[in-house]
Amino acid sequence: MWTHTPWQGRFLAHPLPPAERLRAYASWCDAVEGNTTFYATPARSTVETWARQTGEDFRFVVKLPKTITHERRLSGIDEELSAFLGAIEPLGPRVHALWVQLPGSFGPGDLGALAAFLRRLPESYRYAVEVRDRAFFGDASGVAAGRLERVLGAAGAEWITFDTTTLFRTPPTSDAERDAWTKKPRVPRRTVALTDRPIVRYLGRDATDLTVEGWRHWVDVVAGWLREGRSPTVFVHTPDNAEALPLARRFHDEVRALVPEVKPLPDPEPAEPLTLF
Repeated sequence: MWTHTPWQGRFLAHPLPPAERLRAYASWCDAVEGNTTFYATPARSTVETWARQTGEDFRFVVKLPKTITHERRLSGIDEELSAFLGAIEPLGPRVHALWVQLPGSFGPGDLGALAAFLRRLPESYRYAVEVRDRAFFGDASGVAAGRLERVLGAAGAEWITFDTTTLFRTPPTSDAERDAWTKKPRVPRRTVALTDRPIVRYLGRDATDLTVEGWRHWVDVVAGWLREGRSPTVFVHTPDNAEALPLARRFHDEVRALVPEVKPLPDPEPAEPLTLF
């Protein structure tokens, strides 16, 4: 995400060489979703540049490759998993969690595969799982959700919340929103933390006022988690993500207003290079 084109020259200096773009992003936010790793395992040398551009307290939530989660569905993946873990090793303590995003077809009947997969993972990392099958959310009895929570609890893993309720509250009004309607999961909001490191992915609207209105609930929930001693990570998205950086900082400021002891975010680097004249 730190190379998102609409941010260049507005929030992040442009042009910047690839080895400096993450550093500029890290002056705005102290966490990032490692989404590119879903499409291909990066070269170890590339990951080394990510580590050099960030401090040890910066948080990477790194997504496992789709060959592991979507194509092999967590089975027969020893070679791919070993290559991935070797590639991300240079991040060291920056790896806040490894993100296991599962396809929408991965349902309650697949929990045995998930449990076996989580048992074989190294204990040196924390894990967070995102499910999209509505069976985990729509069962009034909560049986499927309870089974998933027990599987995750046995591994000390978190259940990532992907909150799309604001997106689907009213019909889309932009091309980006219409595209998101066809691709994003429509599931109920979930606000239960299983570990001391809850992770929320919030998707708003392209209109700032609607995005802010939709996250009010999360400001209170995150403040409550912080008061309990948890260390939540929240990612703020909109369908086009054009304003995601200032929106993330605004969300952080609203939480700090309720929990003042939360550390402020760094001062962003100027988008325009400094000159003498």
